[in-house]
Amino acid sequence: MRKSGASDGQPASELISKRIGELGDWRGRTLGRMRKLIKQADPDVVEEWKWMGTPVWSHDGIICTGESYKKVVKLTFAKGAALKDPARLFNSSLDGNVRRAIDIHEGVEVDESAFTALIRQAAALNRSGKSKASKKAPEK
Repeated sequence: MRKSGASDGQPASELISKRIGELGDWRGRTLGRMRKLIKQADPDVVEEWKWMGTPVWSHDGIICTGESYKKVVKLTFAKGAALKDPARLFNSSLDGNVRRAIDIHEGVEVDESAFTALIRQAAALNRSGKSKASKKAPEK
């Protein structure tokens, strides 16, 4: 796995690990679990540290960000509106034209296989260079 977005000489992966540790409660455990799933779904994902302290996972563009708030861990998918979400994991930022988010509250378990599928789909969309779902039939 490559590392990018270092701050003060520290690799982004170390800063993300530090953030997870500093949270020290269900939010840290949740962010850590989701990070592990992201890395399993896309072993070539790049961890970045942007916008003064936001964990970002990228592969040919941003896949998602991971933010922690008092009552929620929020995973925002940069191109979420273009992704198929049959498990209906997206539950936040649903009105926008581009982004979609998953708000995870304390005690809520995210469907791991559905989440993994979203990560893989987002990475594939980034690799394709398309920002919106294609209206044409896919080429074979």
